[in-house]
Amino acid sequence: MAKQIFPTIASQTSYDVVIIGGAMMGSSTAWFLSQNPDFDGRILVIEKDPSYQFSSTTHTNSCMRQQFSAPLNIKISQFAAEFVKNIRSFMDNDPEVPNLSIHNFGYMYLANTQASADNLRAAYDIQRDHGAGTKLLTPEEIQQAYPFYQLDDIILGSHNLIDEGYWDGMTVFDWWRKKARQNGVEYIQNEVTAMTKNKAGTHIESVTLATGDVISAGQIVNASGPRANRTAEMAGITIPVEPRKRFTWVFSAEEPLDRDLPLTIDPSGVHFRQDGASHYLAGGHAAYDPAVAFDDFEMDHELWFDHIWPIIATRIPQFEAIKIVNEWAGHYAYNVFDHNAIMGPHDEVENFIFLNGFSGHGLQQSPAMGRGTSEYITYGEYRTLDLTPFHYERVTQNAPLIEKAVI
Repeated sequence: MAKQIFPTIASQTSYDVVIIGGAMMGSSTAWFLSQNPDFDGRILVIEKDPSYQFSSTTHTNSCMRQQFSAPLNIKISQFAAEFVKNIRSFMDNDPEVPNLSIHNFGYMYLANTQASADNLRAAYDIQRDHGAGTKLLTPEEIQQAYPFYQLDDIILGSHNLIDEGYWDGMTVFDWWRKKARQNGVEYIQNEVTAMTKNKAGTHIESVTLATGDVISAGQIVNASGPRANRTAEMAGITIPVEPRKRFTWVFSAEEPLDRDLPLTIDPSGVHFRQDGASHYLAGGHAAYDPAVAFDDFEMDHELWFDHIWPIIATRIPQFEAIKIVNEWAGHYAYNVFDHNAIMGPHDEVENFIFLNGFSGHGLQQSPAMGRGTSEYITYGEYRTLDLTPFHYERVTQNAPLIEKAVI
């Protein structure tokens, strides 16, 4: 991704909306706000690193799925699929905007215990009730469709080939930024270092930048990914979101498969999928999964040889002879409370808006979350999909909204 050239100094000293973080969530919100005819305010996006070299957005595996346990997450991904497949029409039929599609190899969840099979069945009922194309498969049915799997330990599988698989998230991201800026959204390369509240502590009046500039703000949107808690702390708020390291490997096989590999979620938690015409992608993390520094991107090479590769080669014997062609470490902005997004306003600091804690689902949820946040800022309510179950108040009320299908 080519580095964007943003100025370091904002053109104004006051904005209606200040978005902290210009990656996928921040740019989605900026674009949806900027194209809403009922919103006529000034928008400033503050991004520390316009190269996005260390952003979760650029370290994503760029997939979407409808196989969730929470109905609202299913609906969110359904809108993502609609947006991706119709991005040109969403952007006023601009002929320069490309037509995009979803590579529908689907997710293949594999269960090797009765408890995990029961979880797949329960999730299947919810998914089918909400329009997902999920199918439950016996080991024999899986073997017939995908004969390369070794399934001796598998009881049940769950698979969906409709609007589930890989999509070009980076192209969507690029067009959100481009169109937002064309619509008058201002991006700067800078960093928020402090916030000033009113005497009652109920309203953020301004943010201070690393350059010393002070910007007045009507609404603050925390879209700072793995740095979410650090940003919130400037407002005197704590949220249960922390960076968790996730590793990705891209490899080629000496004996490639004869058909697309679904994004396979092994019972171990290791996952792997097709990646283009001739490569495959695998992801996972260590059993010990602590919070890490948001700038810690060191690879764990032993994890591949001791854990990830043996599991892949056992599940697909053709992958005993493979070659790594790329690898990287990225971060989940992990919500340790219930693995779901935290969004909407703070219950005391009224103009502090959360857009945090997506726990690995952020890219696929960004269209619905950006749209919803823009609606809330503009109207004080959601006009399309009701996202209030994700509001911050559930944290203070200790009322988790559990998402069981976290990879």
